[in-house]
Amino acid sequence: MTTYAANFGAFHVRRWYAQVQEIWAGETGAAADGAPLFKYMIGACIKNPYAGQFVEDLSAWIEASPELGVEIGRRLNALSGNAKIESYGKAILVGLDGEYEHGNALLTNPAANPIRDAVGGGASWVPSTGKRGVPGTILDIPLGHKDALYVRSHYDTMSVSFDDGPNRDEVIVCWAFATRGRLNARLGGLRAEDAEGNGLT
Repeated sequence: MTTYAANFGAFHVRRWYAQVQEIWAGETGAAADGAPLFKYMIGACIKNPYAGQFVEDLSAWIEASPELGVEIGRRLNALSGNAKIESYGKAILVGLDGEYEHGNALLTNPAANPIRDAVGGGASWVPSTGKRGVPGTILDIPLGHKDALYVRSHYDTMSVSFDDGPNRDEVIVCWAFATRGRLNARLGGLRAEDAEGNGLT
């Protein structure tokens, strides 16, 4: 396996990604009930030093991951113009020579806490998913309200794909963010404006 010198903290990053969706109407054409919904994705394609092997201790990646979190938060705010973020979610796409667990090492609290700071705090746990795949794989990133998990209107998804990654020995780590809940949400439950912001209600 070819090794590459780190170029971002402990990581070798090959590419950064940014995607934006601006949603003005629902699937049947109904106009937005208020402001349009913006969704943002920030991701990084990273060389996987664990590809092709079972490694018991993944703590080196976990311990280095806060630097990724800081940069993802910085890039989000630059992309969105410091927009107010209400929802977030995270995911990994692991190249076929890697383990799902390798990617998950980049999604733990050490990486997440700087992103919470970048969006003005987040009391709720961050919805998370991932898979192994190849370039062009569609990755569905779950979204949930950043301060109150049970705000039903903010359960959502941002679907993304990447034309050039991951290679077999890479991992793409990415986060998605939204400025509001789904357009015309009408399934009842706790409203965002009534949430206590304690992580659940």
